Amino acid sequence: MGRLRRSRTHHARRDVHRLARTRVRVKDLDQIEIDLRPGNRAKLERQEIDEDKPGLGQHYCVECAKYYETDLALRNHTKSKVHKRRLKELRDPAYTLTEAEKAAGLGQDNRQRGVEEVVKRFEGMNNDSNSNTQEGQKDATTA
Repeated sequence: MGRLRRSRTHHARRDVHRLARTRVRVKDLDQIEIDLRPGNRAKLERQEIDEDKPGLGQHYCVECAKYYETDLALRNHTKSKVHKRRLKELRDPAYTLTEAEKAAGLGQDNRQRGVEEVVKRFEGMNNDSNSNTQEGQKDATTA
């Protein structure tokens, strides 16, 4: 009776997949938000001819940060779900550094709530008990 399964071999697919993940990476939303400013947008939409880019760099979607081969492909893209989803994501402003720090708990106001009230009550109780014992001592000495 022979072996029923193949021996385990190294899967080279993993390395190819890892390289592909980093190649397909696009701009983040905060970077695209900078590109959407009027001066930057005009520059990106009217680029010089570049032979290294798809469509010679003439058909660029600023919101998605992608080049397209033809004007028809760009127009079809603007009607697509992918483009509309990206527009929806860009409606909300990007998080600022202070918002991110507050979410992580690194803001200025990082103290526990309600502690001051408990401390004041406790100190008030100590002061009352101290004054009661002193009054009791005074009454005992006068009697």
